[in-house]
Amino acid sequence: MYKTTVKAVFQDPKLLQELEVSGWVRTFRSNRFIALNDGSTLNNLQCVVDFEALDSDLLKRITTGSALRLRGTLVESQGRGQRFELQVSTLEILGDADPDKYPIQPKKHTMEFLREQAHLRIRTNTFGAVMRIRSAVSFAVHQYFTSNGFYNFHAPVITGSDAEGAGEMFRVSTLDPKSPPLSDDGTVDFGQDFFGKETNLTVSGQLEAEAYAMGLGKVYSFGPTFRAENSNTSRHLAEFWMIEPEMAFYDLDANMDLAEDFIQNVLRYVLEHCMEDLEFLEKRLLDEEKSKPQAERSQMPLIEKLRFVTDQPFKRVTYTEAIEILRNSKPNKKKRFTYPIDTWGTDLQSEHERYLVEKHFNCPVILFNYPAKIKAFYMRLNEDGETVRAMDILFPGIGEIVGGSQREERLDVLKEKMKQLGVDEKELWWYLDLRKFGTVVHSGFGLGFERLVQFATGMSNIRDVIPFPRTPQNAEF
Repeated sequence: MYKTTVKAVFQDPKLLQELEVSGWVRTFRSNRFIALNDGSTLNNLQCVVDFEALDSDLLKRITTGSALRLRGTLVESQGRGQRFELQVSTLEILGDADPDKYPIQPKKHTMEFLREQAHLRIRTNTFGAVMRIRSAVSFAVHQYFTSNGFYNFHAPVITGSDAEGAGEMFRVSTLDPKSPPLSDDGTVDFGQDFFGKETNLTVSGQLEAEAYAMGLGKVYSFGPTFRAENSNTSRHLAEFWMIEPEMAFYDLDANMDLAEDFIQNVLRYVLEHCMEDLEFLEKRLLDEEKSKPQAERSQMPLIEKLRFVTDQPFKRVTYTEAIEILRNSKPNKKKRFTYPIDTWGTDLQSEHERYLVEKHFNCPVILFNYPAKIKAFYMRLNEDGETVRAMDILFPGIGEIVGGSQREERLDVLKEKMKQLGVDEKELWWYLDLRKFGTVVHSGFGLGFERLVQFATGMSNIRDVIPFPRTPQNAEF
């Protein structure tokens, strides 16, 4: 007798051999047929018990959600729907589940209901598939960077700087919230706080990653980031994971090359290793969209959409070219855009990005050379003095998925940009040091991990691709 997983049984069914398998009951029919799942695969293993040989009290405890350890012999199935089944000789209940109280029943639950049961929703087919793909994407990220000579860098979670200049950050403090110490001018005296200054949860590890790229050459961070943005949408989280590579000696073109190659490689890995889960999620998506108006349905099925991204080069277009395309587009001329495109310098919205990808070019798009006024201080100013070497990668169904740039390596230009945008030099003295001591051309980008998982799984709400979503008014689990 050997211990195994449900996945291993399906991969290599050893008929007429005795085995031991543990898992949770998905269904129990006719006092005979147990559908057992241990999370290793989408498939349930049919296990057949002899109800006449089992104690009636034991039978009553076999309910949806209960945990079992089963021993028996794997045999060809006599019934339809499965090739083999486990003829159970020994049954042990490891954990009971009260059928009147267990919320995850063998029926279709709404996604909203499942979000309220975030600790149990992983036992459904949908969330099992999503989280196995999430794990595969995470592995593929590390595999790609490691095989391409990058070093994994752990950026600090607590920081005294705001890399984005957004100002929407979660404060970290040990001061008394009711009566904090005050300075002479009546403001909170953060000099008495734990770190001796005002600190927050990080919105990005980029600036610190730049420092390490200046010594290690190529680094990447992959960790949690936080935004105190009051956005109750299907695209935003207060806590999410960011993938942020930084590379010394890379210009904007090399940065775009890397980002394209990275995304394609990660998605190819998913297509190669997660097909069972992808096929399930694709069918789920097609069923879900039947109730939507035609205009709101996806242009392509899930697997086709992934291959759409992996099998063709991304189109590279300047911001200026994109503005002209959008300005002259039918939706803009007929005032169908919620945000009309009138002038150069407009910040593009998701509707514009999706139009470029899905309607105009019909392929993923990299936009570059954005107006300096709508981008961050650290982006390299072009010779025209009006644009910066920034780039965004746009995907079908999602819009922007990557934001990056060549970083400003010239000390005098960087200081001038910080002055114009009101960024305090004293706060970032160490960042300026990087331009004083061996400055080089360097680049990097950021990719929201959950956005990538959302794209890979076809899930419509970002709250459903992270185990325990953190959103406004929600930190239940």
